[in-house]
Amino acid sequence: MSMTRDPAVAGKFYEANPALLSREIEIMTGGRHGTERATAVIAPHAGYIYSGAVAARAYARIAVPETVVIMGPNHTGLGAPAAVMDSGLWRMPLGNVPIASDIADQLIATSKFLRADYQAHLYEHSLEVQVPFLQYFQPDLEIVPVCLGHIPFEACQEIGNVLATVIQNAGRPVLMVASTDMTHYEPQERANALDRLAIEKILAMDAAGLYTTVVANNISMCGFIPTAATLVASSALGATGADLVQYATSGDVSGDYSQVVGYASFIIS
Repeated sequence: MSMTRDPAVAGKFYEANPALLSREIEIMTGGRHGTERATAVIAPHAGYIYSGAVAARAYARIAVPETVVIMGPNHTGLGAPAAVMDSGLWRMPLGNVPIASDIADQLIATSKFLRADYQAHLYEHSLEVQVPFLQYFQPDLEIVPVCLGHIPFEACQEIGNVLATVIQNAGRPVLMVASTDMTHYEPQERANALDRLAIEKILAMDAAGLYTTVVANNISMCGFIPTAATLVASSALGATGADLVQYATSGDVSGDYSQVVGYASFIIS
């Protein structure tokens, strides 16, 4: 059954008006359209006022292909632990975005963890917030939305390896996007210290190290699981390094450094 998903956070996390949204992204990206070939992008998913500029700087550097797999955490608790929306479209302010069903179907058929599931995606903001950036740079966008709950590292590893195989066999360029914020609601200095631990593992392309570091240090990085899966897939696809584009916190916008959320963007190639 083909489903249509309406925006959950348009008008809250980002402008709902198409003209205002395009202008908002244009300002954040400085009007730049990049040409770098990326295997993956890691980008934050808070309201654009807080994290948009951090995400925009990564997107503005790369050439966005038509097909993008977006993996994000499950904040709502709805649906399957590893949920793929496998058909239909997302209605977005900048236009409808179809699901790349061939890629979605391959992922579900090949992975023992991934399930076709619409419920997990209904109200989840972590993937949705990435879509306007992708549409801005690629009007012919199609996506594969993958929402991951709390799964063990072995599942991240399997999903990452399956993703790499499916992308290799896709016959067209496919970008991966991992959606994550960093530390949540800690004082600035502590957030910086904790986030540095996670960032070091991402820069080292160490998926297992990222997973264990986040768990062992109780780092409230909401998307470490999709990020770990993306690192596994990127390495399997031959990517050799991650570049930290920008790190910032909500305090840099609000001026309140007593309880911040950390944001980081990376390009993996």
